[in-house]
This record gives sequence, structure tokens and C-alpha cells, in this order.
Amino acid sequence: MRFAVSRDKEEALKARMDSLGIKEADIEEKFIRSSGKGGQKVNKTSSCVYLKYRPTGTEVKCQKERSQALNRFFARRILVNKIESVTLGIEGEERKRIEKIRRQKRRRSRRAKEKLLRYKKIHSEKKKLRKSPSIE
Repeated sequence: MRFAVSRDKEEALKARMDSLGIKEADIEEKFIRSSGKGGQKVNKTSSCVYLKYRPTGTEVKCQKERSQALNRFFARRILVNKIESVTLGIEGEERKRIEKIRRQKRRRSRRAKEKLLRYKKIHSEKKKLRKSPSIE
């Protein structure tokens, strides 16, 4: 395995793969033409990397960079993160982010609305008291 990243990053990825029992032989790798912005360059080169980990069926596509070598590294890192989150039962960062947004968008209960309105009313009263007396 040789990517366009530093030796330290490569070794760290290799160590994570070994700790999870992921072998290079179990990874199916394909190169696809990228899509999106980039014009003619993107249409001519196959820099998008597709990985499939056969034992679990986990699939990853990566086209973060224009370089195929970098995309190979990033795709493997994403694959390891996915497999790690599944095997260790850790909730993924993406899932946490989605849950947070869902909680923020959820409608408030009647009691919560009343409490919020009460707080706003108290706050507005405080602000009124701060005003200087108007001269009429």
C-alpha cells in the first residue's frame, strides 16, 4: 500500500485496519469517473474510488480530492471508520449530527412554549425598566 500521504498517516491507518482485522485482500477496489465540478479534467480521469469490504458488505465512495492516490487513502479511512462504528457499536458522528438537528427542529410542547414565553415576558419587563424616563 502506497498513498500520497505521509508515512505516519499510512502506518496509523494500517494499524487501525490490523486492530479491526481488516485485510487488503478482503477489500474490492474500483475506480470510477468522478462527477460534479472540475470540467474536462474530471470527465477524463477516474479519480473516484469505490471500496467494498466483502465480509460485511460495507461500501464506500470517495472523490474528495483530484488525486486518485489521495482518494484511495481517504476511502480506506472512511471504510475503517464505518466498520469500527458498526463493530464497536459506537454511534457515528454523522448519526449524532442528524439526531441533534432533529431535536432542534422538533416542536416544543405546550408547557415548554409557555415557559419560554414567560421568560421572554420577564426579560422584556427588565429591559423596560432600564429605559430612561421619557420627557413629555
